[in-house]
Amino acid sequence: MQDEFYIKRCIELAGKALGKTYPNPLVGSVIVHNDIIIGEGYHQKAGENHAEINAINSVKDRSLIPESTIYVSLEPCAHYGKTPPCALKIKELGFKKVVIGAMDSHDKVNGKGKKIIQDAGIEVVSGILEGECNALNKRFFTYHEKKRPYIILKWAQSGDGFMDKDFQPVSISNSLVNQFVHQLRADEHAILVGTQTALNDNPALTVRNVEGENPIRILIDFNLKVPLDFNIYNKEARTLIFNTVKEEKTENLHFIKIKKENFLNELMSALYKEQIQSVIIEGGRFTLQQFINENLWDEAIVIENKNLKLLNGTRAPQFEKDPERSEELRDNAVLFYKNK
Repeated sequence: MQDEFYIKRCIELAGKALGKTYPNPLVGSVIVHNDIIIGEGYHQKAGENHAEINAINSVKDRSLIPESTIYVSLEPCAHYGKTPPCALKIKELGFKKVVIGAMDSHDKVNGKGKKIIQDAGIEVVSGILEGECNALNKRFFTYHEKKRPYIILKWAQSGDGFMDKDFQPVSISNSLVNQFVHQLRADEHAILVGTQTALNDNPALTVRNVEGENPIRILIDFNLKVPLDFNIYNKEARTLIFNTVKEEKTENLHFIKIKKENFLNELMSALYKEQIQSVIIEGGRFTLQQFINENLWDEAIVIENKNLKLLNGTRAPQFEKDPERSEELRDNAVLFYKNK
């Protein structure tokens, strides 16, 4: 039970950096001596210290380390990247014990970190709250195991199942939901729309109502119909434009040439190459339906304004699933789905 308590704290710490560590995973670490936490830390940003190093650096009396247990939500790394391997640091300092939440399936780690520590004669326990630790890094694991980003479908619909009024944009969600949506953008790596949504709504797809990083914007525009003075092309965020016309890279814009045939597979491969770990699909009905039809999604978030009747317009996607849970945000219901 003690191990679970401290791994829970690791998860809590790791979650503070959601949306800020790409392409690295979220990791938290706690150092315990005689049932007292003497150090803790989390990985805050790619290229900076890992969780274990931040936890070690926070310990005031380093002489206690050989008698301490270090808890970490994800297996310590075993390779040299922008920082040296954490497993070697743990070995060098001679911790009494190491407790790991989830093992790291990334091929550069995958048991190697644990082995370095065990070979140094340090006791290692792994698989503590493994499910929760895996869920924390669902984006990272999906990216490395499935070679594609974690896909979140998102749309808003009226009580009678329309996404707009007479095919013109209309406000469906309330201000509370808008804040939730902007938090979602800050938490995820990228956000995707199709040509029609970009032309109809002229969205900026940036984070405004909360604090956080702007996601990478992805535009699917085969024939480059969206004018260059539209918001999606402004300098506020990096933008990838998938098209059949040209391959070109400028300051924050990257035009990527792609074939229309087998498009979704091509797109997933290209996003994997770009190291994008999660994408919110915020397109119109046509784009969303393609992902639904191919069963290419991990989560869906549907915002429903039950009291709003639009009578005519673009129908919401066909989506015959039962929500896992729902939240009422004033007059809007937010329905959460998982693809099992």
